Amino acid sequence: MPSNQTKLSVLDLVPVVEGSNPAVALANSTELVQAAERLGYHRHWVAEHHNMTGIASSAPAVIIAHLAVSSERIRVGSGGVMLPNHQPLVVAEQFGTLESLHPGRIDLGIGRAPGTDQVTAAALRRGVDPLSDEDLPRQLGELLGFFTGEWASGHPYSQITAVPGEGAMPEIWLLGSSGYTAQVAGLLGMPYSFAHHFSAGNTEAAVALYRSRFEPSEYLQEPKVMIGVGVICAETEEQARWLAGPSRLAFSRLRSGRPGRFPTPEEAQAHDFTPDEEAVISSIAKGHIFGSPETVKAGLADLIDRTGADELIISTMVYEQSDRLRSYELVADIAF
Repeated sequence: MPSNQTKLSVLDLVPVVEGSNPAVALANSTELVQAAERLGYHRHWVAEHHNMTGIASSAPAVIIAHLAVSSERIRVGSGGVMLPNHQPLVVAEQFGTLESLHPGRIDLGIGRAPGTDQVTAAALRRGVDPLSDEDLPRQLGELLGFFTGEWASGHPYSQITAVPGEGAMPEIWLLGSSGYTAQVAGLLGMPYSFAHHFSAGNTEAAVALYRSRFEPSEYLQEPKVMIGVGVICAETEEQARWLAGPSRLAFSRLRSGRPGRFPTPEEAQAHDFTPDEEAVISSIAKGHIFGSPETVKAGLADLIDRTGADELIISTMVYEQSDRLRSYELVADIAF
């Protein structure tokens, strides 16, 4: 792998496994960020989800604050904050505070999906409609305005100062799994992260669209692409398949509207997958690489070759914390 050119990072969903609880999940994430820093990973992101008993990352800004204090050098941030759930001023104040506390280490990844079901979305923001094609650029414009203090003449928010916020802008990324966000990121001249781990069929087209629409900006002079990929690395192929069983079952349950705590390998092995469940699982298989270090190395190298990614951000969902740490360690061994 061209490790001198392509950075590797960590995408942490803060999984709550069967028989455990969110407190343990958060403690595990603290241990993970410290391991990632020691192993040489570039950044550690947490992703916003709500009403999911198997994921404890409902408050990214709070978790990021803790992870930043628990580490020293690694960048920490959101992958991402779901903008439909928040007013831009609140996001600017939260992440301006984080940037003020940990200057030069904070990332703000922005997504346009709600990260939850419709009922929970309504509870979060008193509405269920996604951001429209006009809403996303408008809300991004407001967010940037609160960070920079620069507004169009006569803008009603120009009299507002985000404190902290103005003058304390973190590194901002746009996240997506379709061509729309790729175009927005390109036109605004911002870094772009694509969710290959659950939308692998769109990856190359979206990245090409982003690069074709990219316009240099005060934030970025050349396109910058990060690809999210699911990885489980173990000493042998057989062990990796065993460790991957729970993620297959968890994803099947999520897509069928029955999310729960992350299952055990034994539960996954005992489950008799229906043809419909197998079809759901196969729909995301291309976005995941499970196997020995040799298999994972080849898979990551192929993904880099196909996308020209500047960075890969790796999500590893396994039952045991020790297996998760070992997977990231093995990937670091083959990459760094």
